[in-house]
Amino acid sequence: MTAMPRPRTMALPPLLAALLVGLPLSAAPVASAEQRADKTAHASVTGSAEFVLPYYPDDDVRSFSFDAHAAPYSRPLPGIPTGLPTDARGTVTVSHYSAEQNKTYTSEGLVDCLVTGPRTATLTAVITKVSDGGPVDDIGKRLGFSVYDGGEDKGRSRDRVGLSWSVVNLLPGGDAAPAMAPVGTCMAPAAFAPVTKGGYTVRHAELPPMPKY
Repeated sequence: MTAMPRPRTMALPPLLAALLVGLPLSAAPVASAEQRADKTAHASVTGSAEFVLPYYPDDDVRSFSFDAHAAPYSRPLPGIPTGLPTDARGTVTVSHYSAEQNKTYTSEGLVDCLVTGPRTATLTAVITKVSDGGPVDDIGKRLGFSVYDGGEDKGRSRDRVGLSWSVVNLLPGGDAAPAMAPVGTCMAPAAFAPVTKGGYTVRHAELPPMPKY
């Protein structure tokens, strides 16, 4: 009597397999109508808006512009040759008008990660260009952003944004002033800053499964 052949399984890249080991097993949730609507769609965040920092009232004008689109498994990494389901492409523009100096400073970055939920998103971008007088130390750094899409605006936007600097992402310790921590892919705080003009559109899509070999 011959032994039954064992079913073939797909081998995960070692690093990605290690990342998944700690996840608990649970019953599969029932997909919502929104989740079932378009399983082939990719997530995106688009739009431009001005916002205020509720803890720092001033006359400055701050804005973010996003043109970010998911591009799953498009950025191979050491130990993860397939890349990740959160891989993304696109651009981010940061603009800050200083009322004190009567000058606008801008930074531009390339998106490398995007993950969404219904009406929410976090994304990161590596800064590639800064205008004259801007934070040149940011060039080459990854910055994090979060977005809440409040839906169709009726007179006043309900959208919000968050950012990975200012009062978050610090490393307190000892007597020295806390340093800013590096930002990992797709890392950003909750969207805490209210939008005052403009708005964003978050297109949610579930993260796609690992590609088959």
